[in-house]
Amino acid sequence: MKSHKITKRHEAILSLVRQHGTISVGDIAKSMSVSEETIRRDAKPLEERGDVIKMHGALALPHHVGEAPLERRMRENADAKRMIAKVAAGLVDDGDSMIIDAGTTTSVFAQELRNKRRLTVVTNSSDIARTLATVNGNTVYMAGGELMGDSGAAFGPSAIDFVSKFKVKYTFISIGAMDAKLGPMDAALAEAQFANKALSCGDHRVLLTDSSKFGRTALVRVCAYEELSRLVTNNMPDAALAAALDRANVAITIAQ
Repeated sequence: MKSHKITKRHEAILSLVRQHGTISVGDIAKSMSVSEETIRRDAKPLEERGDVIKMHGALALPHHVGEAPLERRMRENADAKRMIAKVAAGLVDDGDSMIIDAGTTTSVFAQELRNKRRLTVVTNSSDIARTLATVNGNTVYMAGGELMGDSGAAFGPSAIDFVSKFKVKYTFISIGAMDAKLGPMDAALAEAQFANKALSCGDHRVLLTDSSKFGRTALVRVCAYEELSRLVTNNMPDAALAAALDRANVAITIAQ
């Protein structure tokens, strides 16, 4: 095996991968202000040493590859997700009704709801359903449909039809990206369609996302900002995104 000198940039890449467990090449490049091609080139000696494993568009620690994708994503920005979840749980009173869509931030949010009582919860996430179904007199309705192995969540026409039958006090959704012009976005059409329908069923429509999603785009638009009531996040959005939210009368709550 060819020997490579490990530079400070190699060490910086490895530090980011260790921090996140799994992180996209694009996010590493953005963090270090270099091109993605530079990161791919610099990652090669780290791969050869066995320090990281190359995945599709991302780098991961070797021991993280055996984890379920949901568990792996739960570790990313974990402190921010926990702060957001705690603040969002403060919006909920005993006896409230809500729809919670599948996502890592919403799964953490569900954990924070375990001290609430008599909740009525509609979800397409088996993880969220398990968290809340057996405690404190809650009633949980699980949407059916095609179960995705990487998230343990149900999607498709039957899940959308199921959730459309409910009218609830709150809808809580998470997303994969957030652009000032395009709005909240997600990588998968099925996830975006479910979240969009869920929003239409809630009196108060709350987006839970950490600030790493700001200024990014994904494949599918989830909704217009006007379809949201509140954003709960860990950092104030930049000027353009904050202005878009203000024009749509979306309240911004910063979890500290």
